[in-house]
This record gives sequence, C-alpha cells and structure tokens, in this order.
Amino acid sequence: MKQFMDKDFLLSTESAQQLYHDFAEKMPILDYHCHINPREIAEDRRFDNITQVWLGGDHYKWRQMRSNGVDEKYITGDASDREKFQKWAETMPKLIGNPLYHWSHLELQRYFGYTGHLNGDTAEEVWNLCNEQLQNKWTVRSLIKASNVTLICTTDDPVDTLEWHDVIAKDETFDVQVLPAWRPDKAMNVEKPEFPAYVAKLAEVSGVEIKDFTSMKEALKVRMAYFTERGCRVSDHALEYVMYYPADEAELNAIMAKSLAGGTVTKEEELKYKTAFMLFVAKEYNRMGWVMQLHYGCKRDNNAYMYQQLGADTGFDCINNYAPSAQMADFLNALSATNEIPKTIIYSLNPNDDASIGTILGCFQDTAAAGKLQQGSAWWFNDHKVGMTNQMTSLANLGCLGNFVGMLTDSRSFLSYTRHEYFRRIMCALIGGWVENGEYPNDQKALKEIVEGICYNNAVKYFGFNL
Repeated sequence: MKQFMDKDFLLSTESAQQLYHDFAEKMPILDYHCHINPREIAEDRRFDNITQVWLGGDHYKWRQMRSNGVDEKYITGDASDREKFQKWAETMPKLIGNPLYHWSHLELQRYFGYTGHLNGDTAEEVWNLCNEQLQNKWTVRSLIKASNVTLICTTDDPVDTLEWHDVIAKDETFDVQVLPAWRPDKAMNVEKPEFPAYVAKLAEVSGVEIKDFTSMKEALKVRMAYFTERGCRVSDHALEYVMYYPADEAELNAIMAKSLAGGTVTKEEELKYKTAFMLFVAKEYNRMGWVMQLHYGCKRDNNAYMYQQLGADTGFDCINNYAPSAQMADFLNALSATNEIPKTIIYSLNPNDDASIGTILGCFQDTAAAGKLQQGSAWWFNDHKVGMTNQMTSLANLGCLGNFVGMLTDSRSFLSYTRHEYFRRIMCALIGGWVENGEYPNDQKALKEIVEGICYNNAVKYFGFNL
C-alpha cells in the first residue's frame, strides 16, 4: 500500500515518476486565466485565517458542503470563520474520489507542511497551524513567489480602470507580472435588463457616445487600446455556446437600439447580436495579436430560490449539453474567409464535446503558430483526474498534444497554484504510461521538450509574453 499523497502521488510507473521529478516538478507557472483580485496583490493582503483564503468565494467547496447537508449559515451565512471551517473539515472525509480532497491536502502540504488528514477531529490542529503561518509567514505575494509563478492574467471588464495593475507594474519590489485579461460579457449580453445601464458606463469611460452597434464597436476599440497599453494579450468570453447567426449592420443597429430603449430582445435577435459582437472582437484580437478564449457549455444560476438570496457564482451552475458544433465551425469559417482567426483556445464544460472541438480545430490550423487553435484544459466540473486524462487523451488522439498550452487555475484563491502540480502529475502519469507500454519511445530529449512545453514553455511562446 502506498502512503497517502507521498512524493509519487498519482505517479504509478517508473516513467511517470521520472518525467515528473526530472522535468515537470521544477517548471515555473504561467497562470494565464484566473479570477483573483489584483488589489489584493497590490496591497499584499495578509489573511487572518484559513477560512478567508479557503472558503471565501469558493463555490466548489460550497457545493460539496451543501451536498453534505450543511446549513447555509455555515457556508455563506453569518456563522463564524471557525464554525465554517469546522463544517468544511467534517465534509472532507466524505469526498473520496473528489479533486477537492486532493487539492485541499496538496495546499496543506505545500504551504503549511501538514501531512495528516483533515477531518472533524483534526480541524482544531489544522486551524491553529494554518492561522499561525498565515498571520506570521504568508502574504498574497509570498504565496505567489513560493509557488514559482512568473505571470498572472486576471479577469477584467472593459470598464475597469485597471488601477491596481498600474500599481503592481510600478512596484519594483515585486517581479511577477500581473496583467489584465479582457472579459466583455456585459457588453455582449444585449438581452439582459441591465444592458442599457452598462452601455452608459462604457460610453462614459470610453468617451464615445453609444447609440447603436456601430458606435459600440468604436467604444470597444478605445478600451481595447487602453488594455493593450497595460500589457493585455488575452481575452475571455463566457458563452452559452459558440453561435453563428449572421446579420447586416442595419439590423444589428436596430436590435441594439431596441435594447437601449428598454425593449424586449427576442432570442433570434440576441443570437444575431452576439454573433456580430464575437466576429468583430475576434478580428480585433487578430489585428492586435491577442489570444481569444471561449468558455461555453454552462447553464448558470439554476436554483432560482438560492440565486435570489446569493446572486451569481455561488454554486448553482451545471453542464449544458446544447452546443451545435456546426455553428462553431461556421463561426470560425467566417473568420477564416478573410484570414482573421486569432489565436484561439476553446473550452467546453461538457466533456462530450472534446472530439468535436478537436476535429473542428484541425480544420483551421495554419502557420501563424504551432497549435494556433487550442482545446483548453479540462475546465471546472472536468477539473479532476478522469476529466484531465480524457481531455489530454482526446487532444492526443485528434491533434498535437506536444503543442498544448497546459493548465490554468481559473480560481479566486491564492492557494490554488497546487492545481498545476495536480495537473502535471496526471499529465506525467498519462505520458509515462504510454512510454511504459511501448507506445512512445523512451526518448528523453523528446519527452523533456513535451513535458516542459506543456507545463510552461508552450504557453510562454503561444501568448508572446515577455518573460
């Protein structure tokens, strides 16, 4: 019997162990998509206790606490931080096979030196150990540095001032780059009742009067230039699916005018506007050399009762299985017709989409970059051993796994960098298994390039960051 999460955790073959310890383990981290707050980096926040850094805003953990019958008081309610931590600790033993069990223990091992098991009985010991170190050793910046992170891309709205990015960039005492990433979902959601108020704010910060789709595009160009000046090279979009409903400019202007006047936008009008929006920004990304990330396949805010109480991003989302692959192909084809497809990473929350994504991307690769169009790493509900293994296997079956840009945290927590370690161990186990089985030669030069590339080097080259 192997020890619990020892140095060879998830590495069951000699080849896997060698690939991880010789190549993957030492590689830096480029976290090109996350949801951490740049202000907390600028101010080098120090957390009072482990609940603040672990449970504050982590809907992954909240969902499992609810699944364990924990009252909402101890999840998002007014219970004390110590009480909330206790309920999480009592939930942990039930999570056999869940990635949260591994993630949590990796974080306890790497940052706090705790090698035991978190449960209701050990909660007090872990609480005291972690809090002592959080109060005397760890700050946001020291956690980032200890994790060997070289660059972070946050997630930012076009109306954001990016003031905290400016503060970090001017601070010579911190050498990790923290760059904005463009997330214009609110400018695209023409069907939402809050759309007119958002457009008014966008008009104010851009200095462009927005009265139709034509002027909306001009305002977005102004803000893209502002983001570019601050080092932005990445966009991100949350889509129901990658749609393609083309329309002419006159119709698009009419749709937007209708929304701005408080009218009800039909589903067909919504799809036409969003298609045009995505085609426009994609062409701008191509012109500027930005990478476009498309996240789709999520049905959000399903529990109306809880949404009314807690709002969005609180753990009530699920996989959506409606994603017509033909429309995604048509969308890319429309960009290809004028040679304006940007570097693109596509993530689906539905693992059944892996093969369709792989085959579509293969239709539009070109010489602008190795792996110009990428299938993104296993995302959200797929961010576990089976999901990661299946995603990389599908990518290997249908594309060039050696060009894969690898892992990202997609997290709001400064302890989540251990997810890169989790991914790297799974990746080395997969590749090492192929070597052990005689499916790939034990060519150390080639394997080193593949493993180190997927861990870090491919992303540096793909995004074009100055590192």
